[in-house]
Order: sequence, then C-alpha cells, then structure tokens
Amino acid sequence: MAQHHAGHLFAKKTFHKPTYCHHCTDLLWGIIQQGFICEVCNFVVHDRCYKFVLSPCSTVAVSYVKTPVAHCWSEPGHFKRKFCQVCRKKLDDNLSLRCEICEYFVHAECVELSVPNCKECATYFPGRELSSVRHLHHWREGNLASNSKCAVCKKTCWSGECLVGYRCEWCGITAHATCHKLMSMECNFGIFEAIFLPPHAVSIPRTEVPMETIIGVSSKNLKSKDVLAREFACPRSISEEFSSGDRDTKPLASRDSETESFAGGSSAPTSTPSTGGGSSKSHEREKDGKEKDEETIKIYDGNQGVRREQFRVIHMSRSSTTDQVLSTALKAFHITKPTTNYFLTDAYDEESTVSDPNPVGNLKRREGKRPAVFLRFREEERSTGEVLVYSGRLKTAQSVATIQVTDATTISDVIGAALDQFGLDPSTQLSYRMLKLVLDKGGVTERVLDLEERPWLMLKEHARESVRQMENVRFHMQLAEDPHGPTVALFVGNLPPNLNQRQYEKCLMDNLGEENRFSSIGPIYYEYGSLVIQYENANVAVRAFYILRESASNQDEKNLLVMLLPSLAPKLIPPGVTPLLIFVNVKSGGCQGLDLVTSFRKLLNPYQVFDLDNGGPLPGLYVFRHIENYRILVCGGDGTIGWVLQCLDNVGQDSQCSSPPCAIVPLGTGNDLARVLRWGSGYTGGEDAMTLLKDVIDAEEIRLDRWTVVFHPDEKAEEKVVVNQALQIVTSSQSEDNTAIYVMNNYFGIGIDADLCLDFHNAREENPNKFNSRLHNKGVYVKMGLRKMVSRKMCKDLHKEIRVEVDGKHIELPPVEGIIILNILSWGSGANPWGPEREDQFSKPNHWDGMLEVVGVTGVVHLGQIQSGLRSAIRIAQGGHIKIRINTDMPVQVDGEPWVQTPCDVVVLKSALKATMLKKTKMKRRNTEAVMSPLTSCPSPTPPSTSGSHHAHQQSTDEL
Repeated sequence: MAQHHAGHLFAKKTFHKPTYCHHCTDLLWGIIQQGFICEVCNFVVHDRCYKFVLSPCSTVAVSYVKTPVAHCWSEPGHFKRKFCQVCRKKLDDNLSLRCEICEYFVHAECVELSVPNCKECATYFPGRELSSVRHLHHWREGNLASNSKCAVCKKTCWSGECLVGYRCEWCGITAHATCHKLMSMECNFGIFEAIFLPPHAVSIPRTEVPMETIIGVSSKNLKSKDVLAREFACPRSISEEFSSGDRDTKPLASRDSETESFAGGSSAPTSTPSTGGGSSKSHEREKDGKEKDEETIKIYDGNQGVRREQFRVIHMSRSSTTDQVLSTALKAFHITKPTTNYFLTDAYDEESTVSDPNPVGNLKRREGKRPAVFLRFREEERSTGEVLVYSGRLKTAQSVATIQVTDATTISDVIGAALDQFGLDPSTQLSYRMLKLVLDKGGVTERVLDLEERPWLMLKEHARESVRQMENVRFHMQLAEDPHGPTVALFVGNLPPNLNQRQYEKCLMDNLGEENRFSSIGPIYYEYGSLVIQYENANVAVRAFYILRESASNQDEKNLLVMLLPSLAPKLIPPGVTPLLIFVNVKSGGCQGLDLVTSFRKLLNPYQVFDLDNGGPLPGLYVFRHIENYRILVCGGDGTIGWVLQCLDNVGQDSQCSSPPCAIVPLGTGNDLARVLRWGSGYTGGEDAMTLLKDVIDAEEIRLDRWTVVFHPDEKAEEKVVVNQALQIVTSSQSEDNTAIYVMNNYFGIGIDADLCLDFHNAREENPNKFNSRLHNKGVYVKMGLRKMVSRKMCKDLHKEIRVEVDGKHIELPPVEGIIILNILSWGSGANPWGPEREDQFSKPNHWDGMLEVVGVTGVVHLGQIQSGLRSAIRIAQGGHIKIRINTDMPVQVDGEPWVQTPCDVVVLKSALKATMLKKTKMKRRNTEAVMSPLTSCPSPTPPSTSGSHHAHQQSTDEL
C-alpha cells in the first residue's frame, strides 16, 4: 500500500454491497477485490480509475487551500440526500452541520476534520484596476442537484449513491471530476452576473471579528470573549481531569451502527460497507471470532481532547505491535506524517510510554472503562524542523516557502528567510508581519506574532494540546500596514430615538470610556435610534465592538445592536452590473424568510443579503450608499416594504442612488402591493431562490405614487391622542403642535375596516408567536369579523361623523360604516374594492396617475362580500387632494397599521417622495438558462400617460 498522489492511502477491498466509484459513479463489478478504498477518507475507486483520481484526501485537503476562509456553521440538524465532505458517507438521520455560505455539509462528529475552504467574499485590494481583476471558480465536490449536467461533456454528473461531481460556488456550473480540470479557470458569476456584487469590490478591515458576525449569520448565538475563554480554559492538570471522573463520551467520527471503525492491525477504514448477501452467517461467525481477539482503545491526540471530552476509537488485535497501533491512531486523526515523529503513552498509567512487546495487553484498565492512550509528538527529540510560510495576497513568484527552523529561530528570522524565497527585498523586512492561523472545526483563528516569538517552540506547544491541530497551524506573511486603510465603521442600533447628537455621544461614551473614543460620528438616524461611528484604529474598533455589543440602552435595558460594516469600491463594479441589495424579514407571514436568507447567501455574495431582524434596512443602505446604480429585493409583507421605502427616504440625500427600484417576494399576510406588481399573493416555497432572482432580472421598472397623510388633532383632544408607536417611529413625524405626518403607499382606511385591523393588531401584539402562519392570520380576521356582526357597532353612522372634501369639492357620503382611500387596486389580501371597469364619471385608475380612489363600505357583511368578489365597494370620489374632518374618536389605519384617532382634520396629498418599483413581467420562461440583458439605470422611467377628468395635484407638505 502506497500513498496516492492526491494523498489517499488506497488498499484493495472486497465489497459485500453494491458500491459505486467516487470518480466515475459506475458500479464496482466483481466478486472479490472489486476496487480500492482509501483507508482514511473512504474514497472508493475502480482499478481503471485509480490513476485518474483528482479529489484530495482529507489528510492533505488543507494544503490545497491557499487562503483559508472559515465556514459559518448552521445549527445542528438533519439533511436528507446529502453526503459528508469529510468521511464521504450519507448524512441521513445523523446530526449534521452545513455552512450558511457555501454547500459544505459535514457530520457533527466530523466537523473537527473539516477544511476551512469557504467562499472568500471580500477580496478588495487597494490599487487594483478593474481590467486586472481575474475571478476564479471556487469548486465544491458533490451534493449536486439531481438535474446537474456536465458543462464539458453534457452528461449527467451527479449521483445519489456517493459524493461525486464538482460545482462552482460562484456561478453554479457543474462538471465531472476530470472535466472540470479542462475548463477555463476564470469565473464570470454565471446567470446572475448582472446582479452579483463582485468580491473584489468588497473590503473588510483586518480585524479578529469573525465573518459570520459581520454578515450577521449567528448574531443571536454569539458568545462574549470571556465566555469563550471560560469554556476552553485549561483544567488544573490532565491527571486531575482523569481522576475527577473519566466518562466514555461519544467518540468523534464513530457511528457504530453503520461503521466498523478501525479494525485490527490492518487499519480498516471507518466507512467499510457492511457485509450482506448469502454469506451473512459465516461473516457473523468470523466477526465474533475477531471481536474476542480485539481491544477497543480510546485515542486522545492531546490535552485539548481531554478537556473537550473528544477522542477517537480504534479496534486493535491484542497481538498488534506498537507500530501498528501508532499507525492506526494517526490515520484516525487523518495524519499521514511518518510514525517516527510520534509515540503513544498510557493515559491511565501516568503517561508511561507504550512499547513492545504486547502493547495492547499491557495497557492499564479501569473498571468499566476502555483503555485510553495519548498520541504525542516527539518534541524533545525534534530540535529542528520546517515550517511552511504562505504569501497570502502578496504578489510573489511562489505561494509557499519552506523554512528550516530550530528551537532558537525567531519570527524575525523566518520573515527574512521567507522574503528571500519569495523574491522580495530583504531590506523591507520591517514592512511585513507574520500571522499564525489555527484551522479548527472549519474555522480560522488569527494572531499577529511578535518578532521575537519562536515558531518551532510554538508548534511543539500546539502538539501538546493537539497533534492534529499542530498539523493545521499555518504561517502567513502580510504587509504590516492594513492596505484597506485604518477606517472601521460600526453601526449601532437600539439607542433611544430622537435624541440630539450630543446626547448620543454621551450615551456611547458612558459605555466605551475615553480610551475607546471614536474618531467621528454620523450619519445619525434620529427617528430610529441608530447611527454609524468611525474608528481610525482597527484594534480600538474591535474593543468598542465587543463592549457595545454587551451594553444596554438606557431606555429599556435592551442590548445595543452593533455591526461591523464592510465597505464597497464602486469603481470595481463592472459596467452593466447592477448589484442587488436583498432585505429579508424572517418574521413576516409564514416565517419563510430563514430559508430564503440561506439560499440567497449561497447564490450571491452574502455581503449583499441583509436580515432585517439584525438592524433593519439601514445597515444595508449605508453599505450601498456610494453605488450609483443598484436594485433592491424586499422579502416581506406590505409593512416591510413601507419600512424599506421610508428608510430610503431618510438616507436618499446621502446616497448616490436616491430611488433604487424595488422588487418584492411576498412573505406577509395581505401582500397587496406585491399582487398589483405581479409578484404573487404569497410566497409558498414552491419557487426556488434561483427562479426569484431570474424574475428580478427580467422585471420592468414602474413608478409608485406615494401620499402624505397629515393629522391635525383638535386642541382639546391633544392630551389624549392615541397613536400606534411602532408606526410613528417608522413612518411618521410629529411636530410641536402634535401634527402627525404619515407616508401612505397602499391605502388609508377610516371606520369598520380599520376597527377590524386594530383588533387583529392587538391580538398579534399579545401573542406574536401564534401569528406565524398566513392561513392562521386570515382565519383570525374571519373570526373577528363574525364577532363584529353581533357586537356594538363603533362605526355606525360614520357618514354623519366625518366630512370629506375632494379637490376642493364637498362630497355627500352615502350611509356607510367605513371609507377606504386607495392608491393601489388591491386591498385586504387581494380584493378590489373599486371593482371592474365600467362606464361612469370616473377614469380608469392605476398607481402612477397621481389620483386616489375613495370608496365606502356599509358594514362587516359588505366587507366579506368584497373579499369574496361578490360585490364591489361604493364608489364615492376620485382625486389628488383630500380633506377629511373627523368629529369623534374613530379607528383609522394607514397601510395596515391601525390606531384610534381622536377628533381631527386629515389632509391626504401627493408626497414629494417618490418610489420606483419593479413589476414582474408576464413572460413565461422556458426550461433553459435565462438570457439576461443589461439592467437599466437608477432613475425612474416615465410612466404611461393617462387621461381623465380629474386633475392630480402635485403638492408637498410645505404647501399646507
């Protein structure tokens, strides 16, 4: 048995079950020794494919990664029809993890051996010109879609039987293992090139803040540095750790129900397929005989394994030699270095050295416990060695330098030797620094090394903690000065709203202290209690980040929301590319946003996808403020869309693109605006994220009228004004005379429909967890409507309590219990109160004509008939300027946000604020890849001309 060029340790194997080649996907034929299997990673291959294997073994896979990028692990779960990237076995019902950014799947017990090769989503480097940028494919093996075809030979390249085939994480192209080497190395981001935020345009400051924190993947589960330190603190001593109670906890990568683990001195792999067929009885007798001659041994690879209670299990013959046990233990930890560098010690016998003769029989036993041994590095005998230094993003002739070191060699010596091998000027040594990267559990931990530290002694220290970790320690060279510049931007939210700048500064400094003072503050979003602070020192910024994240707001003792924001380089976005900024409200309607967030992050750059539960729209709009031409996709209900549009109004004056066009994925209950723009009545999960993005690319721009609703309360009623506070913060402002101003996108209701909406709103506020289903929400509406039919009617004789004036003309109201002022022809989950087109004095309405439609409803029964399409509402008026006098307390609602309004004067007029929306095209897409045309520019198009008898008044709030 010899080591394969891809790092595999192949051995001939007789398979007792149908087994497939991991290279060509064909079945292995024959009776005995049908093919080879890697004794470490379980790669199965034909005799004929043996020499053509390209997939690296997990023992060497890390060395193939030039720039390690940590994975963002999901919560443990179960993933059907997927394979583990480490042991290559089916995940099935085993607890597993997946990366939220790329298609990397791994068993929970295999995560220790996972490779940190996630997508590098921020590769900006100063001074680089767009013409010199060359983006490469990022290949991921296996777990392809069932319809995957090879881009080279056009044949099927997926399999449901094994981990096979390759897929580019950027452009989504798929190919066979052999074919993907024949393809061009350059990637163009595939069918989403027109909306893709290229990684080379994204800049992240060099800090120790992990990627998942910046993206917001696991912000709810992040732990403080103090907590992490306590979790991984060293115990009193290893002997004390054993004596305090040795537990046979679950070993890593040991699933006894489906594996044979490492059997005998022959180092049989953990994934050896179980025996089947007619010889099962003889096989069981043979197995029973082996078990009597076998010993199960726990292997710890260092002190860290004891603290974490993590070990691996091997099954050895009682007659095995020390070399056989040592070789099997190394393979258990995926280490292929020579056995002469390591030795074994008895964990229960004061770490006495395990030696021949009879090493297995001489191991000390404890009652009810398996024998346990430590895998140790011969550090006392190895005073010299070599370290690998990676050039990282430095422009060098070679990417890796091998440096010979001794116990006395310092980091300064290593930098000098590496500069010589990289062909760089040794006299510029002070311009560089050395990073130590520890690759663990698919993550990456970085630390800047002092010039006097000694790398070989450092590696020996890691070996004491974990021999496996010693193999995963890397040294990287980089410029001493951060090329991205020292400026770091922190977004801070959950502050008290509507304070002045001095008050916000005091609030922050009370938590930070003078030593962590920021360089500048702004912009400040006063009505949202949010702001951005800038630091010129990255280390101070990181300290401030962790301090503020654990600080509370003075108002409600709620923890501050803190985000480290990336920055974008607009000049590196190619011409014709219009990046798509995605907002997802995971709480809307059916709570389907979580799956969409994960899907969009995998299809696009995760830095262009924002979870609204983590800071709202403001962080994303701030990051994109310098982009002249971009689009927005809002995944949520009508309230979410209004939220995003309102934030756009607040940041528009500071942004290059003041009115980017917005598309919608309807996740809410009503989704009336989405219906009008053809995005559907509600997202059910039937359409995958890829189809949604194609629809956004094909969508056409259209203007949406927006309206200002101004409430002037009577002086006597000012003291008891009841206003929906959440709505006031998001969509309104209030002057000193209690005049409240709201922005309306869809409709404004007074009376019975607002009363129903208010009851629903109050019920949802009391029990928000019950309102997580679109069907349930509509059912609650029906129940409340039935109650209204038999209860006291608050809105009876509404026409006597209000006075309506449209375009300066008084309107006589019919007997109604509610009036609805419509901007769009959809209300109450798709109903059209205006009704079908007919011959009357009114013109055909639309949402860009500068006019509103006023309709009346006579009661709850009439509302139900409108909802079911049996009747239309009563057409009252059509115009562009509406005045209403309310003489008594009355329920009102603006875009579905209700409250009880005291007597007041209401004015509805055209807003100076504009919105550009994206309307889904009617084109039916064939079952082929979409051909994408360049997206149009940011300014809104000229809407179709409309004619009508009524004139639209173009007034702003200043004309009141």
